[in-house]
Parts: sequence; structure tokens; C-alpha cells
Amino acid sequence: MSEPATLVEHSFTGRRWLLREPDPERTVRLGQRLHLPEIVARILAGRGVGQDEATAFLEPRIRDLLPDPSHLLGLDAAVERLADAIGAKVTIGIIGDYDVDGATSTALFVRCLRAFDCPFEVVIPNRLTDGYGPNVAAVDRLADAGARILVTLDSGTTAHAALEHAAARGLDTIVVDHHLAESRLPPALAVINPNRPDQEGPLGDLAAVGVTFVLLAGLNRAMRGRGPVPDLMRWLDLVALGTVCDVVPLRGLNRAFVRQGLKIAAGGGVAGLEALGRTAGVERVSEASQFGFALGPRINAGGRLGRSDLGWKLLSTDDADEAGSIAIALDELNRRRQSLERDCLGAAERNVAARAEAGQPVLMAAGEGWHAGVVGIVAARLMERHHRPCFAIGFEDGVGTGSARSVPGIDIGRLVLEAREAGLLERGGGHPMAAGVTVRQENLAAFEAFVVDRATIAEAPGPAPLELEAMISPAGVSLDLVEKLAALAPYGAGNPEPLLAVRDARIMRPREVGTGHLSCLLGGPAGGSVKAIAFRATQKGLDAPLMQAGGTIMLAGRLRREEYRGEVRPSFEIIDAAPMPAS
Repeated sequence: MSEPATLVEHSFTGRRWLLREPDPERTVRLGQRLHLPEIVARILAGRGVGQDEATAFLEPRIRDLLPDPSHLLGLDAAVERLADAIGAKVTIGIIGDYDVDGATSTALFVRCLRAFDCPFEVVIPNRLTDGYGPNVAAVDRLADAGARILVTLDSGTTAHAALEHAAARGLDTIVVDHHLAESRLPPALAVINPNRPDQEGPLGDLAAVGVTFVLLAGLNRAMRGRGPVPDLMRWLDLVALGTVCDVVPLRGLNRAFVRQGLKIAAGGGVAGLEALGRTAGVERVSEASQFGFALGPRINAGGRLGRSDLGWKLLSTDDADEAGSIAIALDELNRRRQSLERDCLGAAERNVAARAEAGQPVLMAAGEGWHAGVVGIVAARLMERHHRPCFAIGFEDGVGTGSARSVPGIDIGRLVLEAREAGLLERGGGHPMAAGVTVRQENLAAFEAFVVDRATIAEAPGPAPLELEAMISPAGVSLDLVEKLAALAPYGAGNPEPLLAVRDARIMRPREVGTGHLSCLLGGPAGGSVKAIAFRATQKGLDAPLMQAGGTIMLAGRLRREEYRGEVRPSFEIIDAAPMPAS
């Protein structure tokens, strides 16, 4: 595949535009063999999808992509112990995580145990008082409640002290996780983690809820000879939600989970998702982005602000009234989270300004009293603005709780694990793009020096180039094209929504809508027009004179399917703009 060609050197937002140029013969073969429109075949070819993979990409099926669950180390031992416990009605203790991946993993596991009529107890650590992962108090609470098995979901891989205590209390522990592991695994009956150092196989991209699904598939297989087993497929909306919100690559089995899970959600899935959708103004879930930007943040708000139990309870109940009341509570917490985030982000920006200006490759913002529930979002906002790995750490009584977000090419989870092994952190773990840390005030400077010394950025930080995948004219924007491109969905990490370039676009009837958004019509030499919008145009620099005066320009953006007063029509979301190159 040839290197992308430079289409624009410097756009209105300061970006370079690159246009992918896939092999024309490969594009033609894909289109002819699979009866695809030229633009869809071009995008697939540009993403490196060959003829052999294209069918599985366009119509991913779980049964084709799910390997034998037994290939995961520890899974067979876990299944045998769980099957015996279910048969004997032994209480199973569950420690989940407070984010969406943890909530969906816990809800999926709980629903399965209920179907088997097996008793259970759930503890979700409080993010603000307990921090991440299993802890001694949670283990004691479950043991005192009669649990004889401990299952940790979306956590546990680095929880050595807590799991040693669990063993001392007589609990058999099963870790179900996906986070990076240290060289030494914790004491447990089974550590089921596709990212443990000695594990091989195709499931390294799974979120914890995906790993949980694989474990339960293995459990169902073992339990079929003992009676009826639950239909895991009816809960794929939970798997899809956790997969999207944990921002794991949407390829292979993950893509199948999300594609099928969206179908379940659209048809009316679990009661909690329907209730949360109503509070978020989502009448019908049809796109992965609704999970990531509408539903997920509300579930996360509970964990961020000290109500860690609300997420799994929302997603595991079948009582519509209970689901409705929890959804309202989460929506209110999300509004409070947004206010706290704004205050913390302003302080964090001031904190890192000088180091960002100096070009430091990793930025570490820290402040007294910053709310632990919003530092992850603040780290993400800093990373988006400064285009390099960023930490945000809030301190209280000399101990800091923080989060990090990274950029491609710098494995922040590995850096955090190395810092932890070097004795600079009290706790820490994560994956390549995100991590969490607990650090003492006296170690902060050494920790910052450690990660700065080991992180390298190949070129000066700046806005990442826009990779465009096809070029169209305003007259080429149609509802038919929007629907044909939908074959490439669901979109997310590892499978972004296609960005298209529009040539010879003329801005017509521009007007400001909302706060700083630009609404307009796009015209072109061939006539016709299409509605377009540029969100936060003023903030992004998309209020240049050429965007107002009706001149001919180039646009970059995404096609949208819009419903208005019963009419379905195409629209174009403007991401960037640039002057037309001289001919």
C-alpha cells in the first residue's frame, strides 16, 4: 500500500491533510467480488482489509470469531470450580470495577448467576475512598457474607496483597481481567487475562466484559449436561456497551460483539439501558457513538462521584421503576461531574502551561483537592489539547490519585507498571492508552522524571494529521451514499468513522447556532445543496472569512443521516476546512 498523499499542508485548524491511496486493482477486486460500491471498496482497501477478511469484517459473526474458550489460561480450572459451586449453591463473591467496563462485566456475570439460581454478593470499590481494584475490606465483607469463591471483574491482575488476604480467608479467587500484568501474577485459583505475559491467542484486544463473556461461554458448555443454560446472546448489548466505552479496538471479535449488541439494544435490550437512554435523550440506540458519548458517561459518573454501585445495579435489574430511578440519579451525578470537570481542567491547564510550551514530552498536572472522580477526564482533555501523554493527579493528605491518557506510540500502561516496580508508585496499572496511579507527594517529582525520561515522541507535538479516505463533490453527497457507508460501522477505536474530503464546496447561508456552532448549506459546481454543520467552529478556528463569504473551499468531515420532521436526509459534519489549492 502506498503512503498517503498530502492533500493540504496547512488547514484552518493548523492540520495537514493526508489522502489514502489504496491499490486500485485491490479496490476493484474487492468491489467486484463482494458487490460493493467503489467508495466502500476503496475505504476497505485503504484500511488493509483483504478479500479473505472482507466478508468477516462486513458481516462479523461471533461463532466464527470466538476461539475455544479453553485456550485462555486458567479458564478450565475456573469453569470447573464455578460449575461445582453453582451445583452446590455456594455463595460467589464478586468484586467489580466502577467504570462502564466493570459495571457491564458485573451485570453480565450477575445475570448469568441468577439464571443458574446461584447465590452471590457484589462489592464495587469506592473510587474516592478505596481506589482501584480489590482491597482487604472488600474481601472481608464478602467472606463475612458467606462467600467461598471470589471473582474479580475488570481488576485483580496486580492486586497481590488483597488476593493474598483472600487466600488467608479461605476464598478461591478467579481473576477475570484484561489489564497489563506484571511478571509475577497474584495468588489465585485462576488468572484469566488475555494480556498476561504467558498467554497467547487472538483475544488481547478484548475489554473485561468480553473476557467475562468468553468465561461464561465456557461455563455454559460445562453446565449443559446439568440442565438448561442461559442464552448469553440476549445480553450482547451489555458486552457492546462495555467494549465501546473501554475504547478497545473494534476489530475481530470486538467488532462482532458491538455489531450484534447494537441490534439487541435497538430492539429493546436490558431495562437499564432503555431508562438511561430516555434520560440522555436517546430514543433508540442505533450507533456505537451513543454508547460512548451519551450512555457511558452517565454510568461512569456514578463511579466518579462515589456511587460506584449504581452502574451494575442499573444494568442487572429487570424492574423498570428501579431502572428509571437509578437512571435519573446517574443523570444528576453526570451534571455535577461536568461542573467539577470544568473547574479542574482550568487549574490543570495553568499547571502545565510552562512545561507544555517548553515541549516536555509528557505532561503531569497535579493539584491539592482535585476531585479524584474527574482527573481521568481532565487527563484526556489535556492530551487532546497538547497532543502528548498527560497525567492529572489530585492530592489529599499527601497521597495523589490520578489518571493518564496517551497517544499512539507511547504505552502509558507499561510506563506506569515500570514506575510501580521501581517503587515510585503505591499502586498503578492500565493499558497502552490509559492508566491509573496512586502516588505519594514526596515521590511525585521522581515519578514525573521517570516517565519523561522514558517517553519519546518522534516529532514535535502538534495536531495529528487528518487521514482522509475518499474525495467527493457536494453533488455526490446523498442518502444512498450514507447508507452504503453504514456497512463499515460500528465505528470506534481501531475502526474510525471515515473522513471524506469535499472539493469545490461553496458555503451558502451560514449562520451561528447554539454557542459557536456554524450551520450552512454546501453548494458546488454541479448544483444542488446539502446541509452541513461545524460544531464549535469559533473554538476550532473554523470561523475564517472563507467560511462566511461564499468562496470555494475544501472541507473535511463525515457524512450523517439526519431525521427532521419525518424526513430522512443526508448532512455533512465539517471537521476542518482549507483553501482550494491553486490549480
